Amino acid sequence: MLLTITTTLRPATDLGYLLHKHPGRVQEFGQSFGTARVFYPEADGDRCTAALLLEVDPVRLARSRGSSSPDFSLSQYVNDRPYAASSLLASALADVFRTARTGRCASRQDLADSAIPLEITLPALPCRGGADLAHRLFAPLGWEVGAEAMPLDPGFPEWGDSRYVWLALRGNVRLADALNHLYVLLPVLDDAKHYWLAGDEVDKLVRAGEGWLAGHPDKGLITRRYLGRRWALTRTAFARLAEIGDDVEESLDPPVEEEPGVETPAPAAPDGAPDGGAGQAEPGVPEHGVSEPGSHTPGAATLPDDGPVSGDGPREAPGEARVPLNTLRRDAVAAVLTEIGARSVIDLGCGSGQLLGVLLRDSALTRVAGMDVSARALVLAGRRLRTDRMPEAVRARLTLFQGSLTYTDARLAGYDAAVLMEVVEHVDPPRLPALERVVFGTARPSHVIVTTPNVEHNVRYEFLAGDRRHPDHRFEWTRAEFARWVEGVCAVYGYTADLRPVGEDDPEVGPPTQMAVFGRREERP
Repeated sequence: MLLTITTTLRPATDLGYLLHKHPGRVQEFGQSFGTARVFYPEADGDRCTAALLLEVDPVRLARSRGSSSPDFSLSQYVNDRPYAASSLLASALADVFRTARTGRCASRQDLADSAIPLEITLPALPCRGGADLAHRLFAPLGWEVGAEAMPLDPGFPEWGDSRYVWLALRGNVRLADALNHLYVLLPVLDDAKHYWLAGDEVDKLVRAGEGWLAGHPDKGLITRRYLGRRWALTRTAFARLAEIGDDVEESLDPPVEEEPGVETPAPAAPDGAPDGGAGQAEPGVPEHGVSEPGSHTPGAATLPDDGPVSGDGPREAPGEARVPLNTLRRDAVAAVLTEIGARSVIDLGCGSGQLLGVLLRDSALTRVAGMDVSARALVLAGRRLRTDRMPEAVRARLTLFQGSLTYTDARLAGYDAAVLMEVVEHVDPPRLPALERVVFGTARPSHVIVTTPNVEHNVRYEFLAGDRRHPDHRFEWTRAEFARWVEGVCAVYGYTADLRPVGEDDPEVGPPTQMAVFGRREERP
C-alpha cells in the first residue's frame, strides 16, 4: 500500500526536515506485520514528494493475531490488507513519522508551525460509506477532496463500484495536522482495525485529534468507528471530547441502534446521515436497548453501527438512495399499528426511544409506553424525546418504566398492542418460554408485533464478521425456524399470526428482517 505527500512550498526539499527523513536516502522500518519504506520519487526546489510504501507480510500478520481472534479462515492470508490503505498503514505512519506528528522540527520550527501547500494521494482506500463519506470527513478540515469510487471490474461496469476509493487531498494545512488527520481517519473510513483495542486507544484518539476532532461535525461517527464501537471506550472518549469542545456529553452520545457490525455493521441513517441523527447505526447494538458491558438481557444493546453505507450489504442501483433497515422496521411497525387500529401500545425493549418518537407523532395512539431492562436506556430515551420540554398533552400519553420481559409484571397488561422489535434474539433460548408466558400468556394484548433478523440474509452482508449480526445475539433464526416458533406460540397461547418481510425480499435468501403480526383469538383453547 502506498501513501504520497507532496509540497510545492519553496524550497520544497524542506519537506525532508519536517518529516525528519532525508530526501537522498531510502529508509526502512520494520513493523510487526511487514516492512515500511520511505523514499522520495521527486525532490527539487519546486516540488518534493515523499512516499510511504508498506509491504505487508500476510503470514506474519496472521501469526500476530491473538488466539481469541474470531477469524480462523483462509481470509487471514488472502485479503486486501497488503494492497489497500487501512489501520496497518495508519500504524506504520504513526511509527515512521512519530516526531513529525508532534509538530517538532528544531531546524525549521517556524515552518512546522505553519500551514503549507500539501497534496496527499492514496491510490486504494477501503471506504465504508464511499466517496461521499471521504468528503464528509476531510472537507471540514480544510482539504479539497478528490475521491473516486473504484469499479469492481472495469470490464464489467454493470457490477457497480467496489468499496475502494482513490483519494487525493489538497490544501494549505500544517504537516503535523495532516498526518494526524490520516492517522485517525484511515481506520475510520475502513471501519476496521487490525489490533486489539486497549484502554489507551482513547488517549491516542484525543492526542491525534487535538485541535480538530472536538469541532468536527462528525466527531461522533469518527469516535465510534475509531474505537470499534466499544461501549466503555466510546463513552470515555465522548466525555473527554465534551470537556474539550462546546458539546454536552449527551449530544455526542448516539442513539442506540443495531445493525450488522460490519449493517446495513449500516447492513450499524447511513454514514451519509448527519452525525447523531435518527437511523444511525452498520453491525452495531440492539436497536432497542442499551446494556452495561457484560450485561446480557432482553432488549439490551451495545453501541450502534453507523448505518447502511455504500459497499455494505445488498448493493443498490447507482444513484439510488438506500433507506436504512432500522427506518424500514420502524415504518413497518407503525404501519401495522395503523392497520389494526391500535389505540394503545407498549414498546417492550424500547432502548433509546426511537420507535417511541414515531409512535408519539401518531395522534390516534392515546397511550404509548416504553419498557426496558436498562435504566441507562430509559435515561437516553427521556433525553431523546425531551420529556422535560414535551407538551403536557403529549407527556400525558407517554409512560416509561424499567422491567424485564422474563418476569410477570402487571404494568405490561392493558394495551391493544405490544411491540418486540429486534429483541427476542437477545434472550437465551432457555429463557424464551418465560418471555412467551409473560407477553402472550399474562399480558395478552390483542396484537403482538415481533421483528427479528433473518439469518439466511446475512450472506448478503459482504463484510459481516462472524455468522451473526451482533455479538450479543443468542441466536438468529432462518425463516423456517421463525415460522415454527410463531406456530408454537400461537398453538399454546391462542393467537393467529401473519408473517411479513421487512426490507427487500430477496428471492433466494428472503428479507433482512422478518416480522410476525400476532392477533389474539377471541377465546383461548
